[in-house]
Amino acid sequence: MRQSDIQRETAETRIQLSVVLDGTGKCDVQTGVGFLDHMLTLFARHSLIDLSVHAKGDLEVDAHHTTEDTGICLGQGIRQALGDKSGIRRYGHLTLPMEETLVTTALDLSGRSYLVFNAPIPAPKIGDFDSELVEDFWQAFAANSLCNLHILLHYGRNSHHIAEAIFKSVARSLRMAIEIDPRQQGVPSSKGTLNS
Repeated sequence: MRQSDIQRETAETRIQLSVVLDGTGKCDVQTGVGFLDHMLTLFARHSLIDLSVHAKGDLEVDAHHTTEDTGICLGQGIRQALGDKSGIRRYGHLTLPMEETLVTTALDLSGRSYLVFNAPIPAPKIGDFDSELVEDFWQAFAANSLCNLHILLHYGRNSHHIAEAIFKSVARSLRMAIEIDPRQQGVPSSKGTLNS
């Protein structure tokens, strides 16, 4: 099975994360950050990746370290579970509507990291969650999964809807990219590798 277990411990956070790429979207997430838990639950459901995250962070400071480090661990977990990426589709994209919001994401599991985040979130907070942490999460994910990730907000008014559409759209794009293509022999790259 394509799966991985990641442990990260710093002076700021302690995280245990596991992923099963060929799952059914089962989710057990406890980060101490309610909005992040909600987004990760949506991510698991829409990617069909089984996801377990248990995090303890310095929430007495704020949610930044917990959110960013969870993105780091999720990226590492996806990269590790993919192995040499033989047989995958590699690319994924989706335009996702959510009420008044429309978001497009596109990704390439290229072995090189790059994030383009063109999705301004109008409110500085979603509940008690700092809106800027949505971009920080995906920056950490892209850097550690070694993917190109482009996130584009076409339009939207409600900050919760915008963040949720982003997480769902990335999840669906990733689901497409990690899927095994029965016609693909080996690694889908003319270089012969997607690990650098």
